[in-house]
Parts: sequence; structure tokens; C-alpha cells
Amino acid sequence: MEIISVQPETLFQSMAEETRLRIIRLLATTGEEACLCELVDSLREPAYKLSRHLKILRQAGLLSSHKDGRWVYHRLISKPPYLETLYTTVRALPDSNQIYQADLARFKERMCLREDGRCRVGNLFDQQKTVAK
Repeated sequence: MEIISVQPETLFQSMAEETRLRIIRLLATTGEEACLCELVDSLREPAYKLSRHLKILRQAGLLSSHKDGRWVYHRLISKPPYLETLYTTVRALPDSNQIYQADLARFKERMCLREDGRCRVGNLFDQQKTVAK
């Protein structure tokens, strides 16, 4: 088992951006792991942008990733225990613009497309934008 050292200043810097906070809140609320395609469709952000944010969260010690075929799944790291306290705080943040609620609704809808518990359809949001052009 790999021990990850989380530096407080790096942790808070990584969360001081709206998209990264949305990723953390979504994964903390659902307790799920998600691939990039599922996050793109849920947050309605381009894949290249989310990839960059996921990298920052991994480097900060908040996410772990594992590859399954052509998909890479991302999950929040729960150890050390203070990270769970942090995620509880993130879940309790106000959602006055209903952004987190909309992200969660799209995520739940998107997760229904999984086959055998895995993403198999790819990124629908970017595909829809390409067709519309």
C-alpha cells in the first residue's frame, strides 16, 4: 500500500478553483469512481479541461486513478481520516446557484448508461457538440 503525504497548502490550493471543487463535491457526494467521460457529461466541461483539473487533484493527493481498458477511473482518497472531514465540509457547502445539484442529477443519469458497472459509451457531451456544428 502506498502512503500518500498530503501537504495542507497544496490541498487547499488544489480546491481553490470552481471546477475542481465541483469534481470533489460530486465524487464526495456519490462515493463513486468516475471516468473522464462521465465527468465531462456530468459537469458539461471539455475533456481537456477536466483532464488538467484531475491531474492537479491527483498531484495534491486527493484522487487516485486506475486504468480499466481504455478508461481511467478516478476516486477520492479517503486516508488519512481528516480527508473524510474535508469531504463532509465540501458536501455541506451552500449551493445557491444549484450548480452542484445539476451536476449530481446529470451524474446519476449518466451512471445509468454503464454496462456491468463500467463506462462503455464514451463522452456524449463532446459528441453532441460536434454533431451540432
